Amino acid sequence: MARAALMDFDEALERFEPVIGLEVHVELNTRTKMFSSAPNPANDEFHGAEPNTLVAPVDMGLPGSLPAVNATAVRYSISLGLALGCGIAPSSRFARKNYFYPDLGKNYQISQYDEPIAFEGSVEVELENGRTFEVAIERAHMEEDAGKLTHVGSTGRIHGAEYSLVDYNRAGVPLVEIVTKPIVGAGADAPALARAYVATIRDIVLSLGISEARMERGNLRCDANVSLRPKGQEKFGTRTETKNVNSMRSVERAVRYEIQRQAAILADGGTITQETRHWHEDTGTTSPGRPKSDADDYRYFPEPDLLPVEPDPAVIEELRAALPEPPAARRRRLKAEWGFTDLEFQDVANGGLLNEVAATVDAGASPAAARKWWTGELTRIANAQGADPAGLAEPAHVAELAALVDEGILTDRLARQVLEGVVAGEGSPREIVDARGLAVVSDDGALISAIDEALAAQPDVLAKIRDGKVQAAGAVIGAVMKAMQGKADAARVRELVLERAAADS
Repeated sequence: MARAALMDFDEALERFEPVIGLEVHVELNTRTKMFSSAPNPANDEFHGAEPNTLVAPVDMGLPGSLPAVNATAVRYSISLGLALGCGIAPSSRFARKNYFYPDLGKNYQISQYDEPIAFEGSVEVELENGRTFEVAIERAHMEEDAGKLTHVGSTGRIHGAEYSLVDYNRAGVPLVEIVTKPIVGAGADAPALARAYVATIRDIVLSLGISEARMERGNLRCDANVSLRPKGQEKFGTRTETKNVNSMRSVERAVRYEIQRQAAILADGGTITQETRHWHEDTGTTSPGRPKSDADDYRYFPEPDLLPVEPDPAVIEELRAALPEPPAARRRRLKAEWGFTDLEFQDVANGGLLNEVAATVDAGASPAAARKWWTGELTRIANAQGADPAGLAEPAHVAELAALVDEGILTDRLARQVLEGVVAGEGSPREIVDARGLAVVSDDGALISAIDEALAAQPDVLAKIRDGKVQAAGAVIGAVMKAMQGKADAARVRELVLERAAADS
């Protein structure tokens, strides 16, 4: 695929104003699907099931099957709407969105069109540089997900595939689609804002407990709309929609790429085609998909098999009262409580580890220790394994590990070995310490014996120490640590060596 001409990002911003709009799809983690009793693969309990094993007649569009609305999914959708500052419609209606695709067994998707369950909200988004935006939400509506196609062939894409396999497990998974109003005025921060907005939505749904929000699994996906208009022009330019971007980093890169690509076309006198585009992670580029359809093309009409959704006002107020703290306010509070610098806090937030560090602190660890283990050793292990650090250890176990270090039972070196055991599933830190015999040797007698052996091998060390060359103790300390297989407290060994030098003087 030939790479499109790109304009320098700074030059593009001098000549054009970017306007972005974001559509985030959130898969809800209810136990069953939106309109059937089939298990929901977006719930961790059923994730990874064999293809076409989590299906019901409704999901496959079999004749005579009728949908029934999942009441829990409706409650989750209301909670999300409230958390986004939206109004909740006293009556909302499902509609049929008609289009043919092999993974959509009915040949239509049950969605919401002109009567969504939530509308007119806003969410505060904070960037790494400290700038904040109030992103206006146009609507949040309920719908079902489609199935999944696997294209078999050298490219892994539909073009060039020998054949395709369809898995209906995902068909009918409950979704909420959150649509922003056009976002103007972000300028050079537009790509970073897109990323931060998706991160904020992820924080919200995780705090509500309504989605696993694992972007690599497709629980959270973003369609990024980008258009450019010449500086000073009021009318919006023609937009493109980059579909199903599934990482926060990729959202930022896709928006930046589209700004540069569109700017090069417009500067050369060309026009932008209104179309969907595909994001290619490997090349960091987008490619054309299909011409973007308007609402008329989908022939929306009210779903005749479902009644309008009319939530009880008392239920809405019950859900409103249970809302968690907004993400931006929570971040400010935690940063102040933990006493982190801007850089330290960004280290945690950018790693997506805010909840893990908070839970570890709640379990008894100091903020500094919690940050150290999550952003340090656990992130290193995760990078080596290609995994998410949040899935490697329980916060309670990390807090227990930190306590063992504080109590002097483990050194940092030993603690890293114990943590590897925790990640491998060997048990809790204390269980691993006992099973592997990894506790620090606290018996001074054993330490003195090892020190004497080290001094016998290096008889000039004591004389050097007495002459004021205290750093000479390092050779003995290293020898003792090696003899004790790292199970000695280096600070205590140093004290004993210096005491021996003073006693012999």
